[in-house]
Amino acid sequence: MTAENVFFTPVGSLARRNVVTCAADQPLVEVAADMRQRGISSVVACKDAEPVGIVTDRDLRNKVVAAGLDPRELRVSDVMNSPLVTIGENEYLFEALFLMSRRRIHRLCVVDADGRLSGILTDSDVLRLQSRSPQQLMLEIEEADSAEALKALHRKVEELVVHLVGTGIDTRDLVQTVAHLNDRILARLIELVRSERYPDLTKRFAFVVLGSEGRGEQTLVTDQDNAIIYADDLSAAELDRLREFSIDLIDTLISIGVPPCPGGIMAKNDIWRRSLREWKQVLDKWLATPTPDNIMSGSMFFDLRTLHGDPAFERELKTCITEQLRANDLFLARSAANVVKFRPPLGWFGRVVAEKKGPHRGSIDVKKAGIFAITEGVKAMALRAGIVDGGTRDRILGLCEAGVLNGQQAENIVAAFDFLVGLRLRAQLLALEQGREPSNHLPLDHLNRIEKGRLQLALEEVKTFQGFLRNRFQLAQMGG
Repeated sequence: MTAENVFFTPVGSLARRNVVTCAADQPLVEVAADMRQRGISSVVACKDAEPVGIVTDRDLRNKVVAAGLDPRELRVSDVMNSPLVTIGENEYLFEALFLMSRRRIHRLCVVDADGRLSGILTDSDVLRLQSRSPQQLMLEIEEADSAEALKALHRKVEELVVHLVGTGIDTRDLVQTVAHLNDRILARLIELVRSERYPDLTKRFAFVVLGSEGRGEQTLVTDQDNAIIYADDLSAAELDRLREFSIDLIDTLISIGVPPCPGGIMAKNDIWRRSLREWKQVLDKWLATPTPDNIMSGSMFFDLRTLHGDPAFERELKTCITEQLRANDLFLARSAANVVKFRPPLGWFGRVVAEKKGPHRGSIDVKKAGIFAITEGVKAMALRAGIVDGGTRDRILGLCEAGVLNGQQAENIVAAFDFLVGLRLRAQLLALEQGREPSNHLPLDHLNRIEKGRLQLALEEVKTFQGFLRNRFQLAQMGG
């Protein structure tokens, strides 16, 4: 494993499991004696197996000895650091290192899915870091103090991706890293714009990202898709400031290098900035009349994820979406019918067929060839099953757990999806190398014989999945 790959290791596999613990109400002198006897520098205080605080030898020096307190009169809860900064055992090492750097701490408690203590990770457990790492870049983003600084960091994200591609990092990890870094840039920009120019802005709104950004599946083509949801009873003055903020924010986002959405799906535009009640009315319209435009808009919006502000708006709208789709299956059926129209570019004997003319002669559009069918088809099935959160892989696994897909189907779809996303990233990097804008078009002559065979298998899996969609949504009865 290369040094860069270490950063994508789950912290659970690196954390030390033999953590010494104590109770929060335990006498401090007992815990200090135990630390001396074991030769350790910290003890984690737990309640019902959940970590609630930590006591270090530094705490004993600074909070007890230097303060002139009598340790015999103190409990652990009197000096422990609480609330405790924790990290899930399935999170990546670079996220742990970012937390430690941001909070200026030297150790993190690692917890399982139920919040129970499973280990501890210290900065001394990581022997070295390289400057070209996601963790370092995230820290720079967090400390950026201007839009101009974020513009430079946006370029560095691209440079980091180019660097990491050559290290053998799994495509899934790389895509997740791109999405995470882009999230942090946008979130930091929102913080800067608000604090510098809109300190009086209402807090009763949510800035949400949509589409691939909402699913956390961005590659290098990162034109923005976003919206704003705000409280129903904002005053006219609050609405004016929110409108000014939205326009300012999106224009600044464009200025740092994030392209505008060609379809105008941006919070600066009035139709993508609405009250909660208005968004519910829009959803009613989309779901009741599944025209091609409404299907496109609805499908984009269904991937909403709160990046800044009150997440309660997102939760309420997702509940609304689930309830309406449960009562009316027509929208999802129309969505599925739209998906199966995008036929994979396979010719006689399953041979991959490239575009025959135009500027992309000899290439295939990897997104249209298969990625779109998988993401949108899986979304339609997931929404029908009441699964509204997560990205495409999460939804596939959720459909498997729900019995909609069997294990082999899920494995095949995930494999095809991952391979196609990897090719899409490769196409975008190739365009950059050639001095062009990142593109989804990949020339087939850049694939070797083995890769062309894998591409054929992936596209055949897309075709099989589309057949499954036809049956699942009974599209033959709709003429699809």
